[in-house]
Amino acid sequence: MAGLAAVGLFSVGCSTGGSGAQDEGAAHTDSVAKATPSQATPSNSAGRKAEAVNAVKLIMSDPKVSERVKADLRPCARDAYPLDTSYGNLTGGTSPDVVINVLTCGDAVGMGTYVYRENGDSYENVFAVQEPAVYSAIDRGDLVVTQQVYAKGDPVAEPSGEEITTYHWSSGKFVQQYWVRNEFSRGVGEGEVVATEPPPPNEN
Repeated sequence: MAGLAAVGLFSVGCSTGGSGAQDEGAAHTDSVAKATPSQATPSNSAGRKAEAVNAVKLIMSDPKVSERVKADLRPCARDAYPLDTSYGNLTGGTSPDVVINVLTCGDAVGMGTYVYRENGDSYENVFAVQEPAVYSAIDRGDLVVTQQVYAKGDPVAEPSGEEITTYHWSSGKFVQQYWVRNEFSRGVGEGEVVATEPPPPNEN
């Protein structure tokens, strides 16, 4: 998560209505054309094989992905796109789910994070956060979303803190389970420790 950075103050919010920058809740009826599998076949913790998706094709063909994210998704070097892809059991389906994080090339800033659930011959976008400095990971069957928090004047590499939200799939939607906000100290590692001498003894 150390590479996540952006300018401004961002926070993760919940919206089961499927509106705004974050879009979770009941699985959307819109589906995305199933990406072309590559030769690799990653396996999840349950021992099931997962078809490796073409993450670029999946993101670019998804109508739920913002035009801003699509416009910024370009190769960093030749065909190397700034995408992190994870496979795991999040929604209890018969096939592993896919988590895709879209990053920037230079600073590896998370520009959007998405969860896809296989539905027959296609994938459904069942979760999305499309704000800077966001990153998702699978942790023991739950979705953990980390978002850097910036105050005015924060350097790009030094956010004021971070918010970590854990979601669990329940009744066809992601439900927030836990929320943690960490505020980082500005004093650690700054400057030198100044030694002070004790005052002279009182002669009286």
